Amino acid sequence: MSAQPPVELVLPFTGRWIVQNSPASRVPSHGTELFGSSHAIDFVPVDANGRSAPRSLGSVFGTEPPDAFVGFGRAILAPLSGEVVRVHDGEVDHVARRSMGAQLGYALTQRSRIRGGAPAIAGNHIVICSDGAVVLLAHLRAGSVRPRPGDRVDAGDAIGECGNSGNSTEPHLHVQVSDSIERNGRGVALAFLRAGAPAWVPRNGEIVVV
Repeated sequence: MSAQPPVELVLPFTGRWIVQNSPASRVPSHGTELFGSSHAIDFVPVDANGRSAPRSLGSVFGTEPPDAFVGFGRAILAPLSGEVVRVHDGEVDHVARRSMGAQLGYALTQRSRIRGGAPAIAGNHIVICSDGAVVLLAHLRAGSVRPRPGDRVDAGDAIGECGNSGNSTEPHLHVQVSDSIERNGRGVALAFLRAGAPAWVPRNGEIVVV
C-alpha cells in the first residue's frame, strides 16, 4: 500500500459517470498490484438513469458493439498539467461483454493479456508525468489519442476519447498514478479536486457529475 500523500487530479471528463473498482472501497482496487494498479479507479459513462447502455439480448446472452454505449467516444481530458511521456494507439475497440457467459469466457483469457504487458492490459493509453507523478489514462478509443510523446498538456485539455480497448468489458476510463506502468510498477494514492470541498476519492457505485 502506498504511503505517499495522494496526487491530486482534476476529473478528466464531463457528464455523468459511475465509479467502479475504487481504492476508496478496497486496496488493491482491482484485486492486484501488477502494473502499478493498486490505487487505480474506473469511471463508466452512464445516462440519466444510471445505465451505460440499454439492455438488449446481447447484454443478457452475448456481446454488444461498443458504440451501443452512451459514453463511447466521449471526450477524455488531461487530469493534470505535465509532459506526455508515453502514447499507445492502434488497439481495436472490441465488443462489450456484460452478460455472465461472455464475462466468464473473457476472464479465462486474462493470463494471456497479462503476458502481453501494458498495451494488452491498458489498450490505447496516454501517460502524463508531472513532478514525478506518472498518470495513466487507459482504454481509449482507437484513433482518438491526440498528444504525442514530448508534448506538454494542461489540465482540462482534450487528449482522447472513451473507448473499449485493452482489458475492458465495456467502454470506460481507467485512471491510475504509479511510479511505472510496467508489470512491477508500484501504485500511488490519488484524489480528485472538487469545488468548495476537500479533494476526495469517490466510492464504488457513486455517480460523479461534472
